Amino acid sequence: MITKWTTELRYLPYNDWSDNQIIAIKKKISLSHWRLGYHIQPTTGLLNDPNGFSYFNGQWHLFYQSFPYGPVHGLKNWTHLTSNDLVHWQDHGPLLLPGDKQDSHGAYSGSAIPIDNKLFLMYTGNVRDKQWVRHPKQDGAWLNCDNQIQKISTPLIEQPQKGFTDHFRDPQILYNAGKYYCLIGARKKDNTGHVLVYQADSVTGPWKYQTELKFTDQKMGYMIECPNLVFVDGRPVLIFCPQGIHQNVLKHANIYPNAYVIGKDFDWDTFSFVEPTEIRNLDDGFDVYATEGFNAPDGRTLAVSWIGLPDTTYPSDVEGWANCYSLVKELSIKDNQLYQKPVVENNRLVDEEINSKEIAPQTKISAKVKANTSGEIVIKTEFDEELQVAIDATNGKILVDRTNAGISFAKDYGTTRLSKVDAGKDISIDLYLDNTVFEIYINGGLRVITGRIFPKGKRFFVESDNVSFQKVKLDKIY
Repeated sequence: MITKWTTELRYLPYNDWSDNQIIAIKKKISLSHWRLGYHIQPTTGLLNDPNGFSYFNGQWHLFYQSFPYGPVHGLKNWTHLTSNDLVHWQDHGPLLLPGDKQDSHGAYSGSAIPIDNKLFLMYTGNVRDKQWVRHPKQDGAWLNCDNQIQKISTPLIEQPQKGFTDHFRDPQILYNAGKYYCLIGARKKDNTGHVLVYQADSVTGPWKYQTELKFTDQKMGYMIECPNLVFVDGRPVLIFCPQGIHQNVLKHANIYPNAYVIGKDFDWDTFSFVEPTEIRNLDDGFDVYATEGFNAPDGRTLAVSWIGLPDTTYPSDVEGWANCYSLVKELSIKDNQLYQKPVVENNRLVDEEINSKEIAPQTKISAKVKANTSGEIVIKTEFDEELQVAIDATNGKILVDRTNAGISFAKDYGTTRLSKVDAGKDISIDLYLDNTVFEIYINGGLRVITGRIFPKGKRFFVESDNVSFQKVKLDKIY
């Protein structure tokens, strides 16, 4: 396996790779005890941003941005997944491949929309010249009912808008009142982050710049990645990643936050949020970024998050793979707050109730701490590694501590996270454990804390203090 990743190796054309590289990674992975049971994970190499989340041809479709030859950012493709139930996913392998003149250095993030009997993909093509200067293109492709793809050879949007830099990516395509729109994350030459809006009468163009998305008067750092506009109960919600946002605007603990804002209404003529909320963290945990959502044809608003962070290494890197996705979540709004909850289809994973102290690596723990009391849940391994969840209902605080939960990583961003809810009331949590990833949904999804752990141990045990809870084994998919 590769131990030193040069730029030349990262951008080596796929046809120039030996099959031995994939074979070596798969051999490493076969010996791993850090792999997951029911979360989407890469077959080999790097998984990062979710792309093209959609419903088409009677199936759910999702792509993961991938570099299959190692756990690093290199020449990326879109690897294709399909599902009949949002839980069991079939990995069809790399589909949207880079290497043409409009995406010579990678097929980067984007979105999808069904049109007639095809699925249209819109993505950023990464192109670099001989001086390694980036020239981003916004590109298109068609997926037919046989899951065959045909790229459009001419870029839909050739270059960034005047006054903006080459940080110009991650198009989200939308349709409203007979017109197509796309949102694109961008960095202005004054190093400020923005979301640009383009419009077209046809998805293949011509695409014309319209305006900037108006959702706040505050500075959004130096770059906005992965802008994603969805409508929840008829209200607009922008989910986005404001890199470099000031702590006075959004207090966050990770290297980059994943944030959201809710509007009372949305003005399509000016692309403005009406009475937007303040900017809020989408997840109070350690490792969530680049969430992609869409309005599904069944009326639900669905989202999936990348559990991984840019510019971060993970212990599984030594095995040739990195990162995973969250469970698919349904979004709702209550009391002007965004709720995230695993889709009901995840109940199909429920196997049997566990009555012993030892739990399976794939377990759901549903717990409650009564008002004005406190309690604790501790998940341990046979090596006394532990993930601590302290619940203080008196003060409305939930503290998650992964300091001693295995191999330490991302030390610069701390090993504890705190989430807050109303004080003096009952606190309920649903904790989804999947070996080396956990998702904690608090008070029905009002708050979420997500993170990775990498224990040496292979057996899990749970201890609790002043907590009533149920332990349920979840079926493995992978």
